[in-house]
Amino acid sequence: MRFESFEVFKDIERDYIELLRPLFEEFTCPASVTIIAQGAAADYLYLLESGRVEISFKPYDAESITITHVGAGGIFGWTALIGGPKYTSSGVAVEGVEALRVRGSDLRALCEEYPEAGKVILDRLAGAVSARWTNSHEQVKSILESGLNN
Repeated sequence: MRFESFEVFKDIERDYIELLRPLFEEFTCPASVTIIAQGAAADYLYLLESGRVEISFKPYDAESITITHVGAGGIFGWTALIGGPKYTSSGVAVEGVEALRVRGSDLRALCEEYPEAGKVILDRLAGAVSARWTNSHEQVKSILESGLNN
């Protein structure tokens, strides 16, 4: 997998990439595997290199609702980044998945240790996550920054 192939890291300073690279690990799974489960400990943020993941939410009083599908280049599991204790939705591989993943706690620690790099990285991640919602980049960025401060 090529770390630099993700749009979120395009044109980021090489020094920042080198800080990030050792935090990520490869992750693969076949179709039908639940990668993140709503209510499970929110440990990892995933960057999808190939495959497709269905993100769904199950209200306590109704059937699961498909929120979105994440394809190559997409990001999911961002609850782990903001320090939320549990995933708020589920992610199931619709196709075989090849991804990179990072522990949210490791990424938060990097942002605290290198605040200048952290600001750039958070801005990029906020942009990637907020692409799913209209006019939400600043809102998502604020959530991510708030999670780091807690």
